[in-house]
Amino acid sequence: MRTVLRWMMALLFSAQLASAADPGLHVIKTVKLGGEGGWDYLKMDSDGRRLFISRATHVIAIDADSLQPVGDIPDTPGVHGIALAPEFGRGFTSNGREGTVTIFDLKTLKVISKIKDVGDNPDAILYDPGSKRVFTFNGRSHDATAIDPEAGTVVGKIPLDGKPEFAVSTTRGEVFVNIEDKSELVALDPKQLKVKSRWPLAPCEEPSGLAIDAENRRLFAGCDNQKMAVVNADTGKVITTLPIGRGVDANRYDPDTHLAFASCGEGMLTVVEEQSADQFSVVETVPTERGARTMALDHKTHQVYLVTAKFGPAPAPTAGQPRPRPAIVPDSFEVLVVGK
Repeated sequence: MRTVLRWMMALLFSAQLASAADPGLHVIKTVKLGGEGGWDYLKMDSDGRRLFISRATHVIAIDADSLQPVGDIPDTPGVHGIALAPEFGRGFTSNGREGTVTIFDLKTLKVISKIKDVGDNPDAILYDPGSKRVFTFNGRSHDATAIDPEAGTVVGKIPLDGKPEFAVSTTRGEVFVNIEDKSELVALDPKQLKVKSRWPLAPCEEPSGLAIDAENRRLFAGCDNQKMAVVNADTGKVITTLPIGRGVDANRYDPDTHLAFASCGEGMLTVVEEQSADQFSVVETVPTERGARTMALDHKTHQVYLVTAKFGPAPAPTAGQPRPRPAIVPDSFEVLVVGK
């Protein structure tokens, strides 16, 4: 009898562990927005309840709850990312095609001004509350540009010796950025405008997405070779790597649920649980849709937002385009919401 009882208790305990480990996430809502053009980064304003979506030549603002458009920021050629500086009441877009940054009013979404000559192909853009500066990370000029968000002027630049991808801030005067072509992670001093440390990310290759657990000082880098590298933000040591899908382009971390996410263009969202500062495991793989490679996290609802579209067949290869991308089906752009 005791043996049977112990066996039943062990089964119950195992079931409770499995239930606790599985977040139970899935796509709970899909809303078609339509429109033309590609897309890149998303930015969530959890307090203002707006989701900003880059759409090639403009930025769409949608209501985070109804998923309906509430405004549009025009004339952002080749826009990649959006940064928000709530204490200044301003937002910023990195316009890769013309090397500019658009400043807009966070309440009205009206354009305030445009900063020219910030760098060659500004890609990721970040507001660092510690230094009270906006930074663009410029893919072709291999540097980062610091901007005074109130004056709307360039403060200085940091040479990076490689192609920067995504960046994160501890909010206390530290910034980290992936260097894609060197498979490195670089720590920056945003006040002194200099590189503090440069760390190899092997076995991670071509990192793109980056997220941070500021409390435990852990960084989560999404790598092109289907790995998530977990890195010690003090030493640069790769603590572990975890398997993710193909085509990752964004990572996020939720400090309340201790979950890290990797959105992968093949059509999956990898969910990693942080059990402790040095112990991590994949707890769920959420099917999304092909092309849903970038995302935003709502820290109030703990839901993840992704965007994609429907795709037609790829055109025939040419000498100039040996691996052409499939065509986007017109007016098929949509938002996916992942939650419980």
